[in-house]
Amino acid sequence: MSGFDIFAIVLVLLVIVTLVAGVKTVPQGYDWTIERFGKYTQTLSPGLNLIVPYFDRVGHKINMMEQVIDIPEQEVITKDNATVTVDGVAFYQVFDAAKASYEVSNLTQAITVLTMTNIRSVMGSMDLDQVLSHRDEINERLLRVVDAAVSPWGLKVNRIEIKDIVPPADLVEAMGRQMKAERVKRADILAAEGQRQSEILRAEGAKQGQILQAEGRREAAFRDAEARERSAEAEAKATQMVSDAIAKGDVAALNYFIADKYIKAFGQLADSPNQKVIMLPVEAMSMLGSLAGIGEIAKATFGEGAATAARRGGSVPTTGSTPPAVPPRQG
Repeated sequence: MSGFDIFAIVLVLLVIVTLVAGVKTVPQGYDWTIERFGKYTQTLSPGLNLIVPYFDRVGHKINMMEQVIDIPEQEVITKDNATVTVDGVAFYQVFDAAKASYEVSNLTQAITVLTMTNIRSVMGSMDLDQVLSHRDEINERLLRVVDAAVSPWGLKVNRIEIKDIVPPADLVEAMGRQMKAERVKRADILAAEGQRQSEILRAEGAKQGQILQAEGRREAAFRDAEARERSAEAEAKATQMVSDAIAKGDVAALNYFIADKYIKAFGQLADSPNQKVIMLPVEAMSMLGSLAGIGEIAKATFGEGAATAARRGGSVPTTGSTPPAVPPRQG
């Protein structure tokens, strides 16, 4: 092989190497920065790209997809001097490969340190109860602060989440006792409220019962008064009829009226539970004589059946005729 052949082979190889060095294929999801003599010149997007061989070189291969950083555990002192252990996670995405390559030295470490510092700052300004119950608020405040801090680096922090907040063991025990006491308190309050409602319902029932009883007594009294009124009206009417008969000269009607009252009085004495022996006065014979006279009047007026009823104590209707005289009272 002559010297010309060797030169040709070397030249061809040099051309091939030059072409290979000048053609760059960037994978999807990445951006490559190009440096010429150490100075940034351009950014290669995904696909086939051409550069000047031997003068340009690839500076940094930047991942443009969303990435996650695990924030390590750290102890944080809250506003009320309680120490808690906190860890978290951050999601970010690069939108400017040149800034992410040349504005910060170690991107991952910078984001981690910045997030940890702001966790201490945000949670240190809150009480323990707020730290434990306002996790969404903590995440929102961290995201707002960290995203504003990393924007000059060509980054966008999408989410920051606090994974775990671990209080001290003695504090956890105290919180458990507090929660138990609170639940016992709620149970006692509910029991007292139930007892109160029960007493109220019983009182309302007793009140309604008394109202109904009073209404019943009122109705009964009204009915009794009405019955007495009717009886008084009947008595007044009977008295008026007797008065009219006397005014017309009918003495038998008066005798009958008095005898009827007399018999009813003796009937009440006989029905009394404390009455064992009834002492009849001498005037009782006059009353019997009056009954005999009434019987004779009834017999003369209405016949034998009415006279028999009169002797048995029954009432007979009075007429306008003048009855025979009643025998005089025996002394």
